[in-house]
Amino acid sequence: MTTSARVTAGTVPATELDEVPPPRGEDDGAPGPDGARPPRPAPALPRDADTDAEEQLALIRVLTKVSVIVPTYKERENLPFLVEALDEVRRRHGMDLELLVMDDDSRDGSEEWVAEHGPEWMRLFVRHGDRGLSPSVLDGLAAARHPVVVVMDADLSHPPQKIPQMILALQSGQQFVIGSRYVPGGTTDDEWGFFRWLNSRVATILARPFTRVKDPMAGFFALRRADYEGAEDLNPIGYKIGLELIVKGRLENVGEIPIHFTDRVRGESKLTLQEQLKYIRHLRRLYMWRYATWSSMAQFAAVGASGVVVNLGVLSMALALGAGRDLALVAGIVVSVVTNFLLNRRFTFSDARDDHIGKQFVGFSAASSVGALVQYGGAKAMVSAFPEVALQVAALVGIAAGMFFNFVANRYFVFKKK
Repeated sequence: MTTSARVTAGTVPATELDEVPPPRGEDDGAPGPDGARPPRPAPALPRDADTDAEEQLALIRVLTKVSVIVPTYKERENLPFLVEALDEVRRRHGMDLELLVMDDDSRDGSEEWVAEHGPEWMRLFVRHGDRGLSPSVLDGLAAARHPVVVVMDADLSHPPQKIPQMILALQSGQQFVIGSRYVPGGTTDDEWGFFRWLNSRVATILARPFTRVKDPMAGFFALRRADYEGAEDLNPIGYKIGLELIVKGRLENVGEIPIHFTDRVRGESKLTLQEQLKYIRHLRRLYMWRYATWSSMAQFAAVGASGVVVNLGVLSMALALGAGRDLALVAGIVVSVVTNFLLNRRFTFSDARDDHIGKQFVGFSAASSVGALVQYGGAKAMVSAFPEVALQVAALVGIAAGMFFNFVANRYFVFKKK
């Protein structure tokens, strides 16, 4: 038997979810007069049986309630091990914990296992739309009931035993805590190859303008639900939801605790080349959100540079086909203007793509024409002011002036935001 619940997260559209209730065991407690079941007392805090009293320096008791969010797709065989590991942490540290499994309609037996074996502190949501790791996590954050939320993978590559330390770091004042592979004490399995390590490091470097943490790519993190609710314009793509929350939640006090990252033992990895390419798209979104004007200018300059290549290529091709010099020059200019327009409309000013393309092309062409005059005038002014300067240097000054004019004209007039 299932019940339907509709949840939303930030600006993410509502997603239809089926919540699968866990079985009612004998220790669920009798319902009260209003039909509600009494809260179950927190489990006792046992000693660590593997550590002698003289060796055990401290044991964390977690006082706050915690929601653990796990996005899944075809992770049925990992669920029993995940529940067992979380239950051990829950009992050892006296935690009032709920587990939210956000499943992308795996149809692999996960629903049946939860219905038959899931504990009362576990909830499974079957998602039927907007699939993906990041949307799953956002739906989980919206459905979480407790003031602290933890996000982790189902394959136990993230050690649940570190959750109490992450919560302790939040208590000490951190806004966001990462289970990190790259701080001192953090490690990965020996099976990690060079290219996997290199891929992770390059991805980290690309995120450096947003945060200085060592492992911003991590999918194992904790934060207060209030900080999630304060984030703006959440629309992640791909699997790096943690970076999205750091940037759009404007979280500056980010801590890291060392973990050992274990390779999955059961099931198949979901990290495909397509998912890694989505990370590039996600980074572009974040750059546009955090550094809107500078990002647009950089893209505009890159498109302009590509126009030079197109211009010269078309000119050379036209000459090779026997066209006259004047015709070849005109062909190169016309084709490069068209490609620059299409690329700027698709990438640099993508937020204005809904406007009429013909009107925008006329405006773009007019701005480019005026920009050419600005370029010429800038170069002439440079030569007049500094007669000894090389003509090439004056031309570069003119190009910079023309590009700046073109960018302003296109940003605020041709591709004006609505």
